Amino acid sequence: MKDLYKVVFLFVFFTNSLFIFSQHSNSTTIFEQEIKNRSGHYIKDPDFKKAQVFFLEQNWDSTLVYAMKQLSQSSQNREIQNYCHLFRGFSFEEKKIFNEGQKELINVSKEFAFYYNARMKLAEIALEQKQFQKAIKYFKEIEHVNDSKLLGIKKSNVKHNLGICYLHLNVFEKAEFYLLESIKLQEQQKDSLMLIGSYGDVANLYYVQYKDNLAIPYFEKAYALSKKIKNFDLKRRTALNMAVIEKNRNNFAKALAYREEYDQWKDSLNNQNKVWEIAQTEKKFAVKQKQNEVNLLKTENRVQKTQQLGLIVSITLVSILFLMAVYFYRQKAKQNQVISKQKETLDELNATKDKLFSIVSHDLRSSVHAMKTSNAKLLEKVATKDLEEIDTILHQNSGIANSTYNLLDNLLHWALLQTKQAYFEITSLRLFFIVEQVAYNYQPLMAEKNILFENTISKKDFVLADQESLKLLLRNFFDNAIKFSNENGFIKIYTQNDSDTYCDLIIEDNGIGMSGDTIASILKDSTLLSKKENEKSIGTGLGLQLCKSMIKKNNGKLDIKSELGKGTKFIVSLLKTPPHEQN
Repeated sequence: MKDLYKVVFLFVFFTNSLFIFSQHSNSTTIFEQEIKNRSGHYIKDPDFKKAQVFFLEQNWDSTLVYAMKQLSQSSQNREIQNYCHLFRGFSFEEKKIFNEGQKELINVSKEFAFYYNARMKLAEIALEQKQFQKAIKYFKEIEHVNDSKLLGIKKSNVKHNLGICYLHLNVFEKAEFYLLESIKLQEQQKDSLMLIGSYGDVANLYYVQYKDNLAIPYFEKAYALSKKIKNFDLKRRTALNMAVIEKNRNNFAKALAYREEYDQWKDSLNNQNKVWEIAQTEKKFAVKQKQNEVNLLKTENRVQKTQQLGLIVSITLVSILFLMAVYFYRQKAKQNQVISKQKETLDELNATKDKLFSIVSHDLRSSVHAMKTSNAKLLEKVATKDLEEIDTILHQNSGIANSTYNLLDNLLHWALLQTKQAYFEITSLRLFFIVEQVAYNYQPLMAEKNILFENTISKKDFVLADQESLKLLLRNFFDNAIKFSNENGFIKIYTQNDSDTYCDLIIEDNGIGMSGDTIASILKDSTLLSKKENEKSIGTGLGLQLCKSMIKKNNGKLDIKSELGKGTKFIVSLLKTPPHEQN
């Protein structure tokens, strides 16, 4: 019985590692075809189209990226959101990141066509994590669903997995019922590979209950069925099981025959792997040889062309030299002018760079020093448990951290803009939702100064702009409005549509305002940074300089209306989206 127990252990490991039946191990073609057909009319959105294509190609990392980009968009229907959560849930599960997969799949709504596919995947994740009661709950939800709603899920898989759950929970009567039901369905479907695993699971079920007379026939069925397939590994394992069974029956001749068969299949499996490795090596060698031949032919062609062109080059060389001499003579005067202008531009850029480094380093040092000093006070107040003062200091630290973060964010975008590495795509955008997204992150800062915020932009206002650069503009304008507003002030954002071409986006506050000279300095078409009027504020002027560049890239215009002590209006004019292009 000791050896027989070893067989049981071997078969348990074998079947459970391979035969937790998944909706992706069977009927994959049906599921993928349904996904392709039902989501086809949504692929006009480029991010969703890429997410769908990468999902069908099983490129899980790219699926995660583009599905997340689609979910981050403000205007979309619930159906697209369901598809994106389904794609991300499946991708996380394939990458064995089960907790994230569960979070995505839970968000799939019940009216979605692939709702039961999401529940099946949640059940499989729970089973992988050995959360058997949780897995049973999900499988039970699918068990009696009409086949027309399962879209690629096999009922035999559901029943088999329920049997596996009950087997692990030692609820043998239910485990036997579901495993036998699964076998009936698989026999109807003539699914040989899955039947071998199911026979083994039923045999294991009986063995753990010491029902050897019921278990052995199923081992024999698994062995007999393995003879009809080409899977060497299955043949090897079932032969080994039969060898141990016959040994326990004291039928040593048959046990020896099964053992020899096991060794033959083991050798065949090893040989198959070796043949595959040799084939791969030969393939690589052949490809390398072919590439060498191609490179040789390319070299010979280049030599031949060089010889053919040599004579032509020699004939034309004298003429070219003469023409070049005339050309360079004429260009000399123009080049002097260009060099002079380039020198001026370079001097201006160097001045901007020097001033930027000077201001940024000063402001960073100031903010870090302020944070250091504030934290020292905070430690003292924590020791004395002065909660009111601790709260005040924490709010100060929050303001310092926020200003420093905005400074670094602007610096990063400025560097990307200068090196032309920033991604930029002008699309039709609904202004109201973009403003709401950005304003949401500034609610705590406005609440801290008791600033009243009002967004009266019409939901019908669409503009042509790059989404990320528009958010960057709004963040800088919100930051300035909050920074230079007094307590109990207000910030309003609204639009004016006096032009057929442009939509005017207006950010208004009743803060300290600015002088006419400051406005002229900001609006001046220059790359130089403006000097701060308020030396106590953390900032470089880089944000407004960056805003000017981004507005220009978006084919827009900037205007400022302000008076000292009476607040400021930043007016950003952006191109309107034609009515037929509005989403």
